[in-house]
Amino acid sequence: MSHLITTLGPKSEAELGMILPHEHIFVDLGPIEEANYRRARPEEVIPVMAPEIEKIKALGVTALVECTPEGVGRRADIDLAVSEATNFPVVVPTGIYREPWVPPWAQAATEDELYEWMLQELTEQIGDTGVQAAWIKISAGDDGITPCEAKILRAAARAGAATGAVIGSHTIRGRVVWEQLDILEEAGYTPERFIWIHTQAEPDFSRHLAVARRGAWIEYDAIGSERYSDEYFIHHIRQVLEAGLGDHLLLSHDRGWYDPSKPGGGTPKPYTYLSQVLLPKLEAAGLDSATLRQLTHTNPFRAFAR
Repeated sequence: MSHLITTLGPKSEAELGMILPHEHIFVDLGPIEEANYRRARPEEVIPVMAPEIEKIKALGVTALVECTPEGVGRRADIDLAVSEATNFPVVVPTGIYREPWVPPWAQAATEDELYEWMLQELTEQIGDTGVQAAWIKISAGDDGITPCEAKILRAAARAGAATGAVIGSHTIRGRVVWEQLDILEEAGYTPERFIWIHTQAEPDFSRHLAVARRGAWIEYDAIGSERYSDEYFIHHIRQVLEAGLGDHLLLSHDRGWYDPSKPGGGTPKPYTYLSQVLLPKLEAAGLDSATLRQLTHTNPFRAFAR
């Protein structure tokens, strides 16, 4: 039986409802060299982020996928503290962000060493936090994959194949995603266990469909942002469904987060827009309850469970 690995232990599909597949509780967006994330303390983060978790719990959201990898301030101990304070499951990744955010130790590591590191986090724990990584978060540059990013991707493919963990990649350009899928298949991995994060940023919609038809997940994860209108998402979601690819689609906000580079962590952006605004609009646009459930319950569980 498949289970979703969370900060509160493994969860079956029957134990869960709506899942948000791309959010952040904690991420350091300040200058790399300052490493503000290292100085953050859980007791500073909980009062800021716990209320945001409570809001979505009240709306029926049952789990959240944390998308902060190494390179932009991953703190599994803080994710765990917020999770325990709210009794809310959080799904935490292993993996490394793209250059120039790749840490020096990962730049110097071999593919084998990166594979062993990811494997240990996916099967045991992240550092000494007691948190087991559930999935692998990586990234690639807009102009193509660098040799270092390709090394990380190959290591991720091996770790994913060994554990069943899904790989999600922050990749803006569809042509770069295609290159990533080629590398994954050469490494013996399958597109069916790959998530194209930020699919909405690719203006050529035919690439969305091509990647989904190749077997990968496509993810619209800027819902509620000022960059894209609700109509943009409704139109694209309907087109994906009409193409018969609704079982390859994920929806989320890319919101939230305590940023230790800002005073008091900054002002968090609520995780509520999908539930309160877009889903009612999708229903009004003709999507039935079974389709909405597939997009918000079934698909994210299938994508991240192993």
